Amino acid sequence: MQTAALPAFPADGTPGTTQAERLAAALSALNDEQRAAVEHGGGTLVGRDERPLLVIAGAGSGKTSTLAHRVAHLIAGGVDPQRLLLLTFSRRAAQEMERRAGQVLARVLGLKSEKPPALPWAGTFHGIGARLLREYAAHIGLNDHFTIHDRGDAEDLMGLVRHELGLSSSVNRFPRKGTCLSIYSRCVNTRAPLADVLAEAFPWCAEWEAELKRLFGAYVEAKQQQNVLDYDDLLLYWAGMVAEPALAALVGARFDHVLVDEYQDTNLLQASILRALKPDGRGVTVVGDDAQSIYSFRGATVRNILDFPSQFSQAARVVTLERNYRSTQPILDVSNRVIAQAAERHAKTLWTDKPSAGRPQLVLVPDEAQQAVWVADKVLAHREGGLALKSQAVLFRAATHSAPLELELARRNIPFVKYGGLKFLEASHVKDLLAVLRFAENPRGRMAGFRVTQLIPGIGPATGARLLDAVDQAADPVAAVRGFVPPSAARAEWAVFAEAYAALCAPSLPWPADVELAVRWYLPHLDRLYDDPSGVRRGDVEQLARLASGYASRERFLTELTLDPPEATSDKPGPPSLDEDYLILSTIHSAKGQEWNSVHVLNVVDGCLPADVAQSAHELEEERRLLYVAMTRARDHLHLLVPQRFYVTQQAVRGDRHLYANRTRFISERDLAGFEQQTWPPPPERPPAVPPPAAVIDLRNRMRAAWS
Repeated sequence: MQTAALPAFPADGTPGTTQAERLAAALSALNDEQRAAVEHGGGTLVGRDERPLLVIAGAGSGKTSTLAHRVAHLIAGGVDPQRLLLLTFSRRAAQEMERRAGQVLARVLGLKSEKPPALPWAGTFHGIGARLLREYAAHIGLNDHFTIHDRGDAEDLMGLVRHELGLSSSVNRFPRKGTCLSIYSRCVNTRAPLADVLAEAFPWCAEWEAELKRLFGAYVEAKQQQNVLDYDDLLLYWAGMVAEPALAALVGARFDHVLVDEYQDTNLLQASILRALKPDGRGVTVVGDDAQSIYSFRGATVRNILDFPSQFSQAARVVTLERNYRSTQPILDVSNRVIAQAAERHAKTLWTDKPSAGRPQLVLVPDEAQQAVWVADKVLAHREGGLALKSQAVLFRAATHSAPLELELARRNIPFVKYGGLKFLEASHVKDLLAVLRFAENPRGRMAGFRVTQLIPGIGPATGARLLDAVDQAADPVAAVRGFVPPSAARAEWAVFAEAYAALCAPSLPWPADVELAVRWYLPHLDRLYDDPSGVRRGDVEQLARLASGYASRERFLTELTLDPPEATSDKPGPPSLDEDYLILSTIHSAKGQEWNSVHVLNVVDGCLPADVAQSAHELEEERRLLYVAMTRARDHLHLLVPQRFYVTQQAVRGDRHLYANRTRFISERDLAGFEQQTWPPPPERPPAVPPPAAVIDLRNRMRAAWS
């Protein structure tokens, strides 16, 4: 099919160049390896390279730019954006990819005011999975009006089933609901038998294997009865759907190209989905770095990217991006040495032509308290040298490792932000309002329905359960709610709720009027249930209503909010930061993908990096990669801190018991030459030698005489 010729305008809108010339200009900023990845698959029909493509993108090597240019190159070459599937690990990453690819396309196509082509199938694995499951629900026996449980709702349902099976009253310690859900999730995402998961990650729960298997079966049954899916089900059902060859061919034929970002973070389910969609690998591009695979606790496996070249019917082409645009060469040298000792990897050596700011520092300090003092001193010294606090970060293996530093920063009035805190969807008032909408969207969802009924004064757990039983058995849930007879103390409030619920369930109600109606019903209960409801909580409710207007339907709003929730809420906030600047404190896992001018890494000792719980060979290899990720976050200054002594805490009281720690095993004696080594505080100067005085008593002979 022929298309209309594109206007021959360059990026500035002046005539005189062809699209091919503008494309060449857009690609001219790429290095040779990036360009090879972007242009893979080009050529004549006879000479076209149709092998799958693996891009090994080292830290700071321009991965996002390369992938965005590849997307733009494909579309400029005639690929329909509707037939391009881009899978990322966050919705924000998909949006950034779409924005950057759009910028390149605008230059290549010579667009001035027209909006660049959108990428309708760009999103997270879970988000795309939810869309496809709704679309193909009839093919797999699924009701397309399913709702999705977030982690909190899934835990609550697991806890309810656990209680109904009598496991909450065991004489011995049965795992709590959160642990049960973690075990279940690990089994789903690793595709490992329950016994293996228990032995490797939850050995103290091994005695409950039979009970856990029964619990998980009942949990799955409860989800199906209520027409809900949890987060893991979105991948599990998608993988199950494309395991059927006819359905896999049907879905796979919709897309000419499938591109996956951060492939080192995929689990076995995600890899199986990719192979099922494109068994021969044609049109498949994955980008990632095996050296940054650090999420095995989520079920990710480094084997996916290590084994990718041989996982399709034709061997993959591998392009390696080694030029680093972030760090100085001395930082890259020590980082390369750390990862070079990995047992198995895609070989690469990062290099740069960026000017050096000196060697990274390896600092030996007496203990964690002195470590905190040294870091605070250095942070302030960098600040006086022109580095804003926001351009400096302190990274650590576990959140508890920063406690002494936080005290020192507070003592010195150095403002800081520590990544973490209460998530938006974890705030109770936000969960209340979302439960109202979820119960209207899916009347079979018992967790949402139970939460809503408990908001009504006079309705207790027993009455709420009786109502939900009636709704389950009724052909018309709205009629069941209207006809339900509550206790006399709740009848007036119940009548108000029943009318609001009927309106929410009416097919003629236009979106987002649903949210406005739900908010009107909920606000009186917010005032009654929470202290100071007119402040931050009302602000969150209003913010939720504003968010709703950006979605096409109630179903899309509930799905997207569950799969990509806002990071924080104003519920119970800490003191507002009135400072113009602040230091960044972060776990290494949370720092992945970030970069700062100066990076301090705390507790670079055995027992912390690697963590003392890492015992197996693959666990230790992941700890090595974790240190590598931390080191490669630094642009100009890298400081690794090695405390010699750790005090032992008993019953929350710090005593005098302590132990000595060794420098991490991942930095060998041979690697030390790449660092500027420093001992702090420096040893005191020795006083001038003074002749010893004549002995006053002969204590040595006195000691011997005592036993003669």
